[in-house]
Amino acid sequence: MNPDLSKLQPYPFEKLADLKRGITPPAELEHIALSIGEPKHPAPEFVMDVLRAELPRVENYPTTKGLPELSGAIASWLERRFRLPAVDPVAQVIPVNGTREAIFAFTQAAVSRSEYRPLVISPNPFYQIYEGAAYLSGAEPYFLPCLEENGFNPDYSQVPTEIWARCQLLFVCTPGNPTGSTLKLEDFRQLLDLADEHDFILASDECYSEIYVEGKEQPMGLLEACALLGRNDFRRCVVFHSLSKRSNLPGLRSGFIAGDADLLKPFLLYRTYHGCAMPVHTQLASIAAWNDEQHVAANREQYTQKFRSVLEILSPVLDVKQSDASFYLWPKTPVNEESFARELFAQQNVTVLPGSYLSRTVNGFNPGADRIRMALVASVEECTAAALRIRALIESL
Repeated sequence: MNPDLSKLQPYPFEKLADLKRGITPPAELEHIALSIGEPKHPAPEFVMDVLRAELPRVENYPTTKGLPELSGAIASWLERRFRLPAVDPVAQVIPVNGTREAIFAFTQAAVSRSEYRPLVISPNPFYQIYEGAAYLSGAEPYFLPCLEENGFNPDYSQVPTEIWARCQLLFVCTPGNPTGSTLKLEDFRQLLDLADEHDFILASDECYSEIYVEGKEQPMGLLEACALLGRNDFRRCVVFHSLSKRSNLPGLRSGFIAGDADLLKPFLLYRTYHGCAMPVHTQLASIAAWNDEQHVAANREQYTQKFRSVLEILSPVLDVKQSDASFYLWPKTPVNEESFARELFAQQNVTVLPGSYLSRTVNGFNPGADRIRMALVASVEECTAAALRIRALIESL
């Protein structure tokens, strides 16, 4: 077997299960899970109607590139959402079976094993697929801490030149998981200059881009920054988007990668051998979802209500702030984050994720220490109830 498999760490939810093992929470309190970022809002009924109507298309093999109508719908959405010039649906868009699969696969295709000790640079904390994809591509992950004093974004000016020289792929996550931080135009300008200077690929995970508090500025995307800076060929850049969070369709496994045509052409070849074409009925349902914004706005309004309610309850007793975007909160805990999560489950039957499970310790420091990730994915009523229970625990400490 591939020896790099031994480098993979347990997934955060495996660690959480171990933390909770042996605990019996109060039976009179219904469990509320704020630990996993799985949307709980209903799937759009019009998308379900298309799935049901087109289910006989399971009789057809899908192509790796997918239906032209799907790539066209995605290109049109990108143009509308990020104010882009014409996006070529043939050369600059590839539908994928969810962004987890695409992020992992793109890393395998992008990393050159012939280079000296290649690096994949990632924020820390981070989505664990970045790390696993790096190891199994033959590269090493290199982690950049996301600290509050820098807006929970990495300080790229502190990265040594010799690290940039080895970098082949840089992941950014905006809005961030778990911090909810976003990158601005000047951040993207800095990264694009670094990519040009050191010849690496810039990959932006933007799966939470459509979840932000109503009335606030929409998060900027990498391709939008490219267009504003006159890089309409999106050179060295790719973005990942998904219907999972935007449209409450995590089980549909539908998303896309878009960007530099010179990068997507060999990636499409890789995918042809990889054998991961999206089923035709899923493609047709995805077209319906990308073409509609009404359900996205309604979805966003629910998250806005949850943020307002939870922050009103917790702000007086917990160091917690409104995130730029996403459906996460990233508060400091008054005690060790594992102890806090364990006691919260034991006393209040609420599950949150210790921040250290989403981070790596580098030079003795873990940027997720003494923090928890709260995913406000349950209903407004459940999130409000969970906030009241969290406050009760804090007041009892």
